[in-house]
Order: sequence, then C-alpha cells, then structure tokens
Amino acid sequence: MKRLELIFESFLWKSRLLVLLAVVSSLVASFVLFIAGLMEILLPLLKLIKTLDYTVFQKKLLTAAIASIDMFLIATFMLIFSLGLYELFVSKIDVAEQDPKSSKVLFINNLEDLKTKLGRVVIMVLIVVFFKHAVDMEYKEPLDLFFLSLGSMGIALALYFTHKNH
Repeated sequence: MKRLELIFESFLWKSRLLVLLAVVSSLVASFVLFIAGLMEILLPLLKLIKTLDYTVFQKKLLTAAIASIDMFLIATFMLIFSLGLYELFVSKIDVAEQDPKSSKVLFINNLEDLKTKLGRVVIMVLIVVFFKHAVDMEYKEPLDLFFLSLGSMGIALALYFTHKNH
C-alpha cells in the first residue's frame, strides 16, 4: 500500500508540470500582443508619413497610441502571468535571480503576489481603456463632463487604494 501511495503522490507532484502549457501559451500570446501593439502605432504613422496631413490624423494617432499602450499592458499582463505561474509551480528562474541588473518586479513568492501584480496591471489596462473612450467621446452636454470627472475620480481612487499598501 505504501508503494502505491508513493506512485500516486509522485504522479500528483509531476502533474503540476501541466502548468507549462499555460506558461508557454501565455508567453506566445505576450509576444504576439507586443508585436500587435507595435503595429497599432506603426501603421497610422506610416499612413501619416505618406499623406503628410497631420490635422486629419492627429486624433487617429492619439487613438492609435492609446490602443498601442493598451496592447503593451495586456502583453505585460500575459508575461507576468506566464513568469508567475512558472515560478510558483515549476521552478524559480535562476538566471533572473543571479542577474544583478534584474529587478524584483517579476519575482513571485506566492499566489497572493501574483494576484496583486496582475490586479495592478488590470487596473492600468482599465485606465487606458477609459482614457481611450474619453478621447473618442463627443462632449455635447455639461452632464457628459460631469460623468468624465466622476470616472477620473474613480481612477484616482483606484490608484490610491492600489498604492496604499506602499
């Protein structure tokens, strides 16, 4: 019976390596999103260079820059998620721990660290999406500006509460 228990526990322990599927797919998604973010800003820039009509593309460039930031933040989310899962379930990233230039930003010690770091990135993504909608919105009534200010106040409160622990 003890041998059967040992085999089963060994199987359970090795099954944690299934997380590698999530790690690899998240890493691939991160790379793709970084490229998409780059393309999000390059394509309107190339179009602007061809036409040289800055007044027409000013708003489109701003929207493209915001969309690019959004893509980069989501790509960062996926990268942090990938590295965090790897460190929690598979192994510490020895190269990062030994590198004196590496920051402690991506080191994950427990699931709570991962949730905290990912939560902050999600808040930043929501802020960028709000900013993108604020730029695109047409303000026709004073109530529109009131709602914009309420949203800005909500963002300020979210940032305050996320940094309150520090």
